[in-house]
Amino acid sequence: MNDREFWDERFGAQGYAYGTEPNVFLEESVSFIPSSGQVLCIAEGEGRNAVFLAKNGFDVSAVDISHAGKRKTETLASENGVQVSYTISDLDDFDLGAGAWDAIVSIFGYIGPNAEARKFVYQRIQKGLKPGGIFIVEAYHPRQLEYGTGGPKDIDFLPALEEFKKAFEASGFLHGAEREREVFEGEFHTGASYVTQVVWKKA
Repeated sequence: MNDREFWDERFGAQGYAYGTEPNVFLEESVSFIPSSGQVLCIAEGEGRNAVFLAKNGFDVSAVDISHAGKRKTETLASENGVQVSYTISDLDDFDLGAGAWDAIVSIFGYIGPNAEARKFVYQRIQKGLKPGGIFIVEAYHPRQLEYGTGGPKDIDFLPALEEFKKAFEASGFLHGAEREREVFEGEFHTGASYVTQVVWKKA
């Protein structure tokens, strides 16, 4: 089973795999995003965070490899009276542009299989942001393997804060943390978890 088949199977099941409520860290961080800005949600899945952002007045685009994820997002957006532009694409093949986005958001999303691969994605993200643009990310930390309450089982998929500090200019960090918190997001993210959080602003 390839990645697209895996996610189509997960998102094709009844209900929403990760719920319909937005990620708590995104809710806490949304005030950093320039009002009415253009926001890109990467590896967005079933759309819960994109719909939340659209309801808060942002012009939201999303990218994910899953056809089922797009259908779920369109349904959720319609139910909430908002629109989300959703592109089905592998992130490696998706053009992030240059100076195109007021914010790029990655919530427990697949960015790359290891730190070396993700380094190039981070470069594309920085290029894609407008000056003053915001990158918001919450990801499972390597210590999450001790918790077993969600996320990949391969440590290479799990970035620590140091990975972001190596890739992004230090002066741009508005928030950077590694912490334990309770995560209750649908069936697959449930319970005490260990996460990496970043809010970074492009100069």
